[in-house]
Amino acid sequence: MSGDLGGLTLLPGVYNATSSIGLTGTLTLDAQGDRNAVWVFQIGSPLTTATASNVLLVNGATARNVIWQVGSSATPGTDSDFAGRVLAQISITVNAGVTVNGQVLAIDGSVTLDTNTITRPW
Repeated sequence: MSGDLGGLTLLPGVYNATSSIGLTGTLTLDAQGDRNAVWVFQIGSPLTTATASNVLLVNGATARNVIWQVGSSATPGTDSDFAGRVLAQISITVNAGVTVNGQVLAIDGSVTLDTNTITRPW
């Protein structure tokens, strides 16, 4: 995969991008009625979402089964709704007003929060 994930509906699976990925608008993850459906996003470079973007979970999809593995940094945009576990190699900056249904974890750097709501879904 490459470019921007906004406007897409993705079924469970492993998605790989060697370069950066963006999210503008809504990314829909459709479990098709399977509560055990899993999505793994392997992203080589930064993951950045635009202001007011969101990850929408439908048809039984759960945030605990969404993994974002980022080879550098992740930055959810202001007032976004994000779902899943973000595992960033370097750092994560969660901009103001972001709601995360999941976790944000950085290996080599810091996680910076700014007026956020983080809910662990399990």
